[in-house]
Amino acid sequence: MTTADSKAQASAAPGPSAVDWVPMRVRAQGSLAWAMFSGRRGSLWLLLFVLVTVMLGTLVWLAGRYEASQVQEKLERDTGDAVQDIRTALTRNLQQMQALQNDSGTPATWIHESEQLLRDRRELLRLEWRDNTVDVLWKVNSPYQTRLFSRVTRAQLQSDVVQTCTQAKRASSPSYSSSYFLPQDEGSGQEAMDLCLPLLISGRITGYLVATYSLPNMLSDLVGPQLARGQEVSFTETDGTRLAMHGAARRGSRVFTAQQLLNLPGNTLVLRMDSRRTGPDLFPNVLTALVTVLSIALMSVVVMLGRDMRRRMQAERNLADALAFRKAMEDSLITGLQARDMQGHIRYVNPAFCQMVGYTAAELLESQSGSAALSGASSEASPNSPPYSPYWPSERVDEIRRGISQRKSSVTQLRDGVETVFVRKDGRRLPVLMFVAPLINALGEQTGWMSAFVDLTEQRRIEEMSRASQERLQATARLATVGEMASLLSHELNQPLAAISSYASGSLNMLEDSTSTLGAELRIAMSRIAEQAERAGKVIKSVHNFVRRREGQRELLNPAALLDAVMPLVNLQATKLEVQVIAHVDEDLPAVWCDRTMLEQVLLNLARNAMQAMEAVPGGQRQLSLAIERAGEAVLFSVADCGQGISPEVAQQLFQPFFTTKLEGMGLGLSLCRTVVEQHGGILEFERREPQGTIFRFSLPLR
Repeated sequence: MTTADSKAQASAAPGPSAVDWVPMRVRAQGSLAWAMFSGRRGSLWLLLFVLVTVMLGTLVWLAGRYEASQVQEKLERDTGDAVQDIRTALTRNLQQMQALQNDSGTPATWIHESEQLLRDRRELLRLEWRDNTVDVLWKVNSPYQTRLFSRVTRAQLQSDVVQTCTQAKRASSPSYSSSYFLPQDEGSGQEAMDLCLPLLISGRITGYLVATYSLPNMLSDLVGPQLARGQEVSFTETDGTRLAMHGAARRGSRVFTAQQLLNLPGNTLVLRMDSRRTGPDLFPNVLTALVTVLSIALMSVVVMLGRDMRRRMQAERNLADALAFRKAMEDSLITGLQARDMQGHIRYVNPAFCQMVGYTAAELLESQSGSAALSGASSEASPNSPPYSPYWPSERVDEIRRGISQRKSSVTQLRDGVETVFVRKDGRRLPVLMFVAPLINALGEQTGWMSAFVDLTEQRRIEEMSRASQERLQATARLATVGEMASLLSHELNQPLAAISSYASGSLNMLEDSTSTLGAELRIAMSRIAEQAERAGKVIKSVHNFVRRREGQRELLNPAALLDAVMPLVNLQATKLEVQVIAHVDEDLPAVWCDRTMLEQVLLNLARNAMQAMEAVPGGQRQLSLAIERAGEAVLFSVADCGQGISPEVAQQLFQPFFTTKLEGMGLGLSLCRTVVEQHGGILEFERREPQGTIFRFSLPLR
C-alpha cells in the first residue's frame, strides 16, 4: 500500500474529526513503514538463518567426506605397500633359490639347505628338484605342513607343473602357475601356487626347481601384522573370486576397499584390503564448533555489510556508467588506440585500430600467446624480446622490437608523434602517426604503454595531389616563360634566317657555272650555310609548336639516329675545347616515338653544358661520355663529364627558368630540356659521378 492509498482511505472512512486526522495519519504512516520494515527485516533474518544452516550442513558433510577420503587414501597406500612387500619377498626367495641351485653339489647338501630355507620361509610349502622331463628327483616339505599332499597326490598336479615349467623354459626365466586349491585333512585346505625356476648350466637347462607357495601364509607372513591389524587382507582373482584371506576388519557403518594388482610372470593376483570405520571422530566435531562460532561472527558481519550495500550498488552503477561512457567514447574515435603491458603484449585495442590494420581484437590478442606465432617474425629474436605483432612489416621487426625494449626502461612520452608503417591483413601498407604515453596505475606505478595511431593515408594522398599540382604549376610557369622567349626568338630570327637562306641559294646559283677549285669549295660552304639555316628554321618551328602546346611532328626513330645527328656539332665544339668524346650505343635498341628536332636540341644542350663544365680541368683530361642503353620499358640517354660537379645550392635551383651560373647564359636551357623530356613522358635527372663530375640522364618510354 502506498502513501496516496492511505490518504484516500482516511478521507473516505467516517470517524474522527479533521482535528484528529493529522496525528492519526502520522501514526498510520508510521505503522505502515514499521510493518514494511519489520517484514523486510524478518525476511532477511530468515534468509540468513537458512544460509547459515545450509552452510553448517555442507561443512559437516564435507568434513565426513574429508575423513573418508583420508581413510581411503591411507588404505590405498597400505595396499600399495603390501604389494611392494610381497614383490620384495618373492624376489628375495627367488634369489635364495638360485643360490641354492648354485651351492648344492650333492643331494644331501641340497636337501639340507632346502630344509633350512623352508624353516625360514613359512610361505613356502615344498621344494622339488626335477630333471629335464619334469620328473621329481628330490623333494623337501615344509616342517610346518607335514601332510601336504595327503588328500591329493603330487602326480595329480603334474600337468599344471609341466605347463608352468614349459612357460619357464620358453621364457628362460621363472614362471608362476595359476592358483589351485590344496585340500587337507578334516575338511580344511588352502590355496597354493607353484614357481618353476629353470636350472641353467652353461646356458643349457639341466632341470627345474619347483617351489610351492601358500597364499594364506603369504598374506600372514609377507604383508605383516602392522598392515593387517584392523583390516581384512585377501587374494582375489581378477573376476573377484576370493582365494585367501587374512585378518578381520572391525565392524562399522562404512566399508573402505582398496585393490592392487600383483603381476607375476605367468599369473596375476589381486591384493584386496577392506577396512570398516564408524562415524566421524574428533575432526568433524571440532569443525562443527568452529563453524558455529564463525557463523555468529558472520551474522554480525552481515548486519554491518547491509549498511554498505546501497553505497556499493550506487558505486557500481556509477562505475558502470563511467565504463559505458568510456566505451562509447573509444568506439566513436577514428584514432586507433592500443595498450601494451611492460613485456610488450597487446592487452587492449579499440574498433578504430582493428579497422585500421584489418584484424579483429581476438586475432590480435591471440597472436601474443607464443604458439603461435604468425609468419614473418624475426628468427633472431631472443626469448625476452617483445612478442611479434602481425601488422608489423617483416623487414622492420627487429627495429620495432628494439624500440619497444628501449621504452621499457624509459618514461619518455612521444608527444610529437613518430611516423611508421603498418601492414594490413590484405597486404596493403598503411602509413600511421604514432603517439605513446605511459600507463600509470592508482599507486603511481607504470603498468604498460598506451599508443594512439592516426591514419595518414588520406593526408599522404592530399599531399601527393598538392605536390603534383605544384609541379604542374611550375611546369606551366616554365612553359609560359619559355613561350615568351620562344615567341621572341621565332619572330626575331625568322627574317635573318630567311635572308641567309636566300643569300646562300643565290650564291649557289652564281657558282653553278664556275669551274675553278675555289668555286667547288665555296659551293660546299654555301651548302653548309643552307643546311644550317634550314635546321635553324626547323628548331624555331619546333619551339613555336612546343610553346603553343601543339603536337610536334613525331616519328618512329632509332635512338642511335639522334646521337648521329648531333655528333658533328658536338665534335666541332669538342675540338675547340680539347675534349675527348666517347660514345656508346647498345645494339638492337627499340625505336621510340619522338620529336626528332627537340630531342636533338636536348642532347646538344646537355653535351654543350657538359663540355663547358670541364673548363677548369686540364686539356688532356677532359672527357665527355655519351651513352644510350635499354632500361626495362624505356630507353635511357646519359651525358657524363669529369668537371667539378654541382654544389647542393646550385642543385636546388638547377631547373628553374632564368637561373644560370654563366655570365653569358640566359638560364633557359635545362628548363627547356626538362619540359621537352616530360612532354615525351620521360624524366630528366642528374647525379654525382665518381670520382668527380656529373651525369645527366633522361629516359624515353617505349610505346
